[in-house]
Amino acid sequence: MRGLWARLGWIRRVRLPRSRRGQRRAFQVLVALTVLALLPATWLNATAGPRVRTVADVPAAPVAVVFGAGLWNGEPSPYLAHRLDAAIRLYQGGRVRAVLVTGDNSRHDYDEPDAMRGYLVRHGVPAHKIVSDYAGFDTWDSCTRAHRIFGVDRAVLVSQGFHIRRALALCTAAGIDAYGVGVAADHDVTWAYGGMREIFAAGKATAEAVLRPDPHFLGPKEKGLTAALR
Repeated sequence: MRGLWARLGWIRRVRLPRSRRGQRRAFQVLVALTVLALLPATWLNATAGPRVRTVADVPAAPVAVVFGAGLWNGEPSPYLAHRLDAAIRLYQGGRVRAVLVTGDNSRHDYDEPDAMRGYLVRHGVPAHKIVSDYAGFDTWDSCTRAHRIFGVDRAVLVSQGFHIRRALALCTAAGIDAYGVGVAADHDVTWAYGGMREIFAAGKATAEAVLRPDPHFLGPKEKGLTAALR
């Protein structure tokens, strides 16, 4: 505990301005920093918002892209299950002809794509209509790999409402003509955390949309989606 206070000692040494002019200047700086911090999130909402739809009214596309959202004991978390349920409705309703599941498989004991595939198959989506991306380590990786590795040019993206706008902006920057389905979610602790996380993730997303870096793992082109769409 003593070490923690030592590391935070600089906070205790900070002195607020005593004059009204100094306080006003400090307030102006705080407001300016807040505005700058919120600009990326505002940009995401403004540019991607019009392309957020529902399962019932989203334009048809060849493929649905479902982003990973964690596992519980090897099975899709409730948030991920809701995304997969939306993809199932899209497929069964004829809105998409195949599903690309993209997630984290960086460890042998953690495999989001296979868990997602298993869930879809158990709920009626044919296995040969599901393609897995095992290197979707974050949203940008999933988007740029979908386009560069799997050849996705047009898609319906599926995620929770707090994340779908960032996914849309990044997939658009990656070269995909996309609409998004924002899946409803209970306003619980996870939802609150996700919403707050998006504010901070928006800055990283803006940089990725401008710089368009390579993903963590690129690899050779995959033909699985082409086969699934035949």
